[in-house]
Amino acid sequence: MSPFLSQKTHSKLDISTPLIDWFEKNRRALPWRENRTLYRVWISEVMLQQTRVDTVIPYFHRFLNCFPDISALAKAKLQNVLKLWEGLGYYARARNLHRAARKVKEEFDGVIPDEPEAFRRLPGVGPYISAAVMSIACGHPIPVVDGNVLRGACRIFALENDISHPNTRKKLAELLTKQIPHDRPGDFNEAMMELGATICSPKSPDCTGCPLAHLCIAKRDGLISKLPVKTPKAPVPEYRVVVALIRDSVGRILIQKRPENGLLGGLWEFPGGKVETGETLPAALKRECREELGIKVEIGEEIATIRHAYTHFKIRLTAFSCTILDGDIRSTLPLQWATMEDIAALPFPKANHKLFPALRNE
Repeated sequence: MSPFLSQKTHSKLDISTPLIDWFEKNRRALPWRENRTLYRVWISEVMLQQTRVDTVIPYFHRFLNCFPDISALAKAKLQNVLKLWEGLGYYARARNLHRAARKVKEEFDGVIPDEPEAFRRLPGVGPYISAAVMSIACGHPIPVVDGNVLRGACRIFALENDISHPNTRKKLAELLTKQIPHDRPGDFNEAMMELGATICSPKSPDCTGCPLAHLCIAKRDGLISKLPVKTPKAPVPEYRVVVALIRDSVGRILIQKRPENGLLGGLWEFPGGKVETGETLPAALKRECREELGIKVEIGEEIATIRHAYTHFKIRLTAFSCTILDGDIRSTLPLQWATMEDIAALPFPKANHKLFPALRNE
């Protein structure tokens, strides 16, 4: 509990009425707010995790055009699902959606469960997805606690607890559970998220346009700039990565498929890997080709170097044209000789996409 407020003071706040009134007048026109079904809400909330709204909109349209319902998604090949997700990132979301769709088909006769306990048993459904989907699509009064809500609620209730700690989320969930109206839980949750996304921003909140300014304890006590409290992130490391562009006699390029689980699971890529300490780029690529493919290669010209950022690290990736000198290609991963047309049809990580222009011009 923050020292700024007592539990009694918390209980006196009533934020739902002014918040929902504001939301009704100011809600953004978003495609998943039209023709609402449990399936459409679920897809949108999964896509919106750690992803900006303007980025999600075209992906949502394309995904629903190809997989308009849970049955279509369950029947789809994972590669087709990943291809539609290509560039959206956090590919485990797509793999889990696909697994969940098949589980719905096999265990729930193709009907998405509308009770929180059953819905939570589906792959990829954690506390946030469950709360968002079950409240918005099914009317269950479960508060959402995402980044936008954390920020806004910490200011409204003047909580100085570090928002990276699970106990802070638990405390805010308890406070919001007392606020969420049982007749309009979805509107309340969407309004809280909308408030954080459009008004209560991290660095320059628009307090003059906030419907809860008259109730916000942080504003009253001059604490807006100090909240929420968050432990600074450690510096993001950058790794050097090398990949081999190996062509066959007709110009096709060797590609390999990543394991289904783990980072970028199920996507295709060019063979290669991290540069170890003390290695030159050519030496690292020779080692990777020997270890991954069982071949000895001659390193040719550098084709391109690109930079790419993931959530917890960055890479500087260099691609070299390579020629096989000795050995027969072998790998524990699926391999394929691919034309640029083949490559365009397969799901690749965004970092590899940054190499495509140089490949086409090669």
